[in-house]
Amino acid sequence: MLLSVLQANAVVMDVEANLRTLEEAAQRAAQAGADLLLTPELFPVGYAPLRLREELDPAALPAIRARLAGIARRNGIALVYSLPALAHAKTEASTEGAPWHISATLVDATGAELLGYAKVHLFGREEREAFEAAAEPPAVVTIKGIRTSLLICYDIEFPEAARAAAARGAELLLVPTALSAGFDAVPQVLVRARALESQLNVAYANHCGNEDMYTFGGGSVVAGPDGTLLAGGGEGPELLFAQVGAEAVRAAREEVPYLRERRPELYAAWEAGLPRDIGPAGRGRP
Repeated sequence: MLLSVLQANAVVMDVEANLRTLEEAAQRAAQAGADLLLTPELFPVGYAPLRLREELDPAALPAIRARLAGIARRNGIALVYSLPALAHAKTEASTEGAPWHISATLVDATGAELLGYAKVHLFGREEREAFEAAAEPPAVVTIKGIRTSLLICYDIEFPEAARAAAARGAELLLVPTALSAGFDAVPQVLVRARALESQLNVAYANHCGNEDMYTFGGGSVVAGPDGTLLAGGGEGPELLFAQVGAEAVRAAREEVPYLRERRPELYAAWEAGLPRDIGPAGRGRP
């Protein structure tokens, strides 16, 4: 699969501008022969948790999703996008004041939804005030012969989250993100470590530039199952490309069988009774 990763600057609450950016990226990616386009966290509405909670009408979300499906269909390319979603309702038109998740969705090249995921690890005060943390594990679907799963941003910083996807058979992990400038070790070190330790391809799509109070550093990456950097972004807008496949994943898992030889029951026993609050306060980024 030829994977494309969008790194771009969104405009908070300007859906039209953001969808134009996504349409242009999908056109460029499809013209280059890409099978799938991964986009950053909350990109269609911009990243600003409290402002989104106050200003975004959830009844507008089905129409935005329909337009995103149209982008995929018109350009003949699978698409991963991220939007708010009501946590405990089947439609965004239901109960006022219902809690929201941060979600990610994979649609195929016809615009049909293949996979959804809601963010489990919320970062910082603003996200926790605006959204509710989900609890469902990442699911897996096959697209273009590769077993594929989703996480969102801060989730990838927990080895358990990536391992949960890998244990369910994932060979490609797609991660929309919104990482502030100044945390370069996350894409440069940690994402590649996640790919290596769970032996799967990981693609990580970040914002760049300023969005309301946030400054994003770019640095989007695609890492292979041996931790190799397959593609890396700079600080500005760009479209990355990387060839990813299942063969390298299977070879890595055969050479060093981390997944077969893990001992989850033992680890659970080790953690039983440990205090949960064992770290310092947050790092001041989304």
